[in-house]
Amino acid sequence: MENEGYDEYAFVADLYDWVVPYRERSDVAFFVDAAREGGGPVLEVGCGTGRVLLAIARAEIEIVGLDLSQHMLAVCRQKLQQESPTVQSRVTLVNADMRQFDLGRTFKLITLPFRPFQHLIPIEEQLSCLRSIRNHLAAEGRLILDLFNPSLDALATRLEDQEFGDEPEFVTPDGRRVLRRHKTVAHDRFNQVNHVELIYYVIHPDRREERLVHAFPMRYLFRFEVEHLLARCGFEVEQLYAGFDKSPLGSRYPGELIFVARKSVSSPERDKS
Repeated sequence: MENEGYDEYAFVADLYDWVVPYRERSDVAFFVDAAREGGGPVLEVGCGTGRVLLAIARAEIEIVGLDLSQHMLAVCRQKLQQESPTVQSRVTLVNADMRQFDLGRTFKLITLPFRPFQHLIPIEEQLSCLRSIRNHLAAEGRLILDLFNPSLDALATRLEDQEFGDEPEFVTPDGRRVLRRHKTVAHDRFNQVNHVELIYYVIHPDRREERLVHAFPMRYLFRFEVEHLLARCGFEVEQLYAGFDKSPLGSRYPGELIFVARKSVSSPERDKS
């Protein structure tokens, strides 16, 4: 499996924790509450720099963080070193591919915060990921899959190859001023893939200017499509939320698609690949 260059963008990990929408994202308490309810251990797939992972560890829950990016994990390790020895002892970080992994243990809760699943483009990779997750889920465990709910209006009207966005500028601890903008380079409606660029305009303390581009494909999925994927891999949906306040789907638009699922009684579909 190719990693689509995920580990090539060191600057993404460097700037990630300072991006305003990431810092203000309202999902952390939701995942901490779910971890407390499950009692641990927790597996976070796509843990990144530890935005959610560290909060769960501080809540006295054992957690394993899995990520493909060495750069993201390096930042997470740096942040972990600033925590108490007790918090550090609850965390294990693993460099592995979410599309296929084997950790040799099971977990009471497996989470995918902030949509890493949508970086899996082919259906085969989505199924492989979900099967790996099921193999690691305890019998009474739960999976929380966080996706965005596609806005049909945005899909129909957003222009390609034009920068957009109104995020405020942020400043890094070393004094860099950064403004981030978005661009949809191409929209593959047949395969439900947006080819996206996140563009960082950086002004260094010495006034030097830099333009950094993070380019990647993003797969969008609809509610019943995801339910079918989960069913094929041996899951049954228990709850479906539109937001991290547990508001029901349909209470806002477009909102999120937050699936809470458990292992189904029936066996998963066998892998025919």
